[in-house]
Amino acid sequence: MPSSASCLRSRVLACVAAGLPLVLGACGEHNDAPVAAMPPVPVLVETISASSVADVVELPGRIEAVRSAEIRARVDGIVERTLYQEGTDLPANAPLFQIDPRDYRAQLQQAKAALARAVSTRDNSASVVARFKPLVGRQAVSAQEYDAALATLQQAQASVADAQAAVTLAQLRLDRCIVRTPIAGRVGRALVTEGALVSASGATLLAQVNQLTPINAVFTQSNTAMLDVEQQIQSGAREAIDMKHVEVKLLLANGQVYDERGFLDFADLVVDPSTGTQTVRARFDNPSRTLLPGQFVRGRIIKSGNRQGIRIPERAVQLENGVASVALVADDGTVFRRNIDLGEQGAGRWTVRDGLKPGERIIVDGWQKVQPGQHVDARPAPGSAPAPAPAPAPASR
Repeated sequence: MPSSASCLRSRVLACVAAGLPLVLGACGEHNDAPVAAMPPVPVLVETISASSVADVVELPGRIEAVRSAEIRARVDGIVERTLYQEGTDLPANAPLFQIDPRDYRAQLQQAKAALARAVSTRDNSASVVARFKPLVGRQAVSAQEYDAALATLQQAQASVADAQAAVTLAQLRLDRCIVRTPIAGRVGRALVTEGALVSASGATLLAQVNQLTPINAVFTQSNTAMLDVEQQIQSGAREAIDMKHVEVKLLLANGQVYDERGFLDFADLVVDPSTGTQTVRARFDNPSRTLLPGQFVRGRIIKSGNRQGIRIPERAVQLENGVASVALVADDGTVFRRNIDLGEQGAGRWTVRDGLKPGERIIVDGWQKVQPGQHVDARPAPGSAPAPAPAPAPASR
């Protein structure tokens, strides 16, 4: 008689065998179900339109002092005192440092004593010549003796000139013991302290002074933009204007617009071969000393008038290896890419010089999620105008 365990095992195997076709059938039905198509990816687009574009270019730049002087020692000695307060505005020739003058005062006294000896010798020689001169005519003194007296006088006069130069040099050295600023401006921190040994031969740097008003802002601009302007002037599309009448506004690092307006005063004649840019410079009044040398700024260079152009959001542009491109949506809802030529940048938009035309739709948000040829759900970006007509599909290559 079979055991109860054997009977239980037989019943389990029978149940499994009976349920297996149902499981396989269910799997078969699941594999045969159709796969739902993925919906088009939603993207935000902007329809391109030509508009009046202010002839403004925004460039990065740095602030530079109009005049800057490095204060260095011109005599050897020990710094006795600092004569100014760091960070203050001082007039030209203001005293900054006192170097121990005792050695140079003694040298001046020596030079003056040598000058006195030379003057005495000259005066004695002059008196001899004065006595000999009437005696030569009476032949009481020979001509040779008179010529020797004249030569002695000339040598004495040369010695006086040499001694006078030595006095002047000694006085200069003594005066240089007080180090002064050669220009008016703001003097920075002292780079030496009392007791420091400074050297004229080593040209020890003591401090630096910068003229802060007026002040310069230096920018770099693409040489292609400058060539475009020259071409437009030659073709008559733009009036030639004096560079000194080109207005510039500054944007500070915190986004604030600087109150004072400036004007261009210099454009470099050399193009940097590594970057293809050239330097332009503007000058600003700086009464409140807000602008400081080395400060980062952005300059809005306002050229003449407005012109018709196309401007697109910066976020719509992909820059890779120096090549700019945008994603567009064709009339059938597919995506394609196109390289474009960018111009000026400012106010969150790029000016497009070539590669786009009115009526085309560019993707401003979501282009990172799509590939060329993919269908998308194009929706107008907030604030963009509705599309007057869909953009044509790209020509097949």
